[in-house]
Amino acid sequence: MTELAIIGGTGLTSLKGLEITRREVVNTPYGEPSGPLTHGKLCGTEVTFLARHGYGHNIPPHKVNYRANIWALHSVGVRRLIAVAAVGGIHPDFAPGQLAIPDQIVDYTWGRGHTFFEDELTRVVHVDFTRPYCETLREVLLAGAKSGGIDVQAEGTYAATQGPRLETAAEIDRLERDGCHMVGMTGMPEAALARELELSYAACAVVANAAAGRGEGSITMSDIEA
Repeated sequence: MTELAIIGGTGLTSLKGLEITRREVVNTPYGEPSGPLTHGKLCGTEVTFLARHGYGHNIPPHKVNYRANIWALHSVGVRRLIAVAAVGGIHPDFAPGQLAIPDQIVDYTWGRGHTFFEDELTRVVHVDFTRPYCETLREVLLAGAKSGGIDVQAEGTYAATQGPRLETAAEIDRLERDGCHMVGMTGMPEAALARELELSYAACAVVANAAAGRGEGSITMSDIEA
């Protein structure tokens, strides 16, 4: 049973170095996940991998079946989940190429299946989400970056926007006023769903580009996928 999983974001549809042992199609009460689960070994550790946007990168962020993805991973025994995400840098310290391990998140999304607790409940459930990311798993990621000599922002607030369009410069100004350091489109409801199923969840954010109005010129898909 694999307890560790990695969800790949934009530009990460496979894991380099993963020795694949099998692929597994998982049926869930919430429909189909983004694709089959890929099981294997990475540096001697058993890992399950799932490409959030599909292995062909054909599922936009607002159409990702987050509930099916998290449910599928939980159903095969995953208990620790690392989410990789490409983000836009809002704060000057979050420049393109910078690695960040966020410690907070603000949800600006809507219309997504954002909870498992809605049908045929025996009681109302309110999960604590004060600290949306698992601190223990965050520390593991930070230690790994340090041992590899990688410069990393040890904290920061992730703004989860709806997509699929990029934000306006005025919207980015608003996110900055709200205290956000980086912006992406997939952090929620993924983090909350993981908390509802009691998974340890942390995000590894790679700043792919400066957010709207923070850099020179327009933002292209090649910038985001680089």
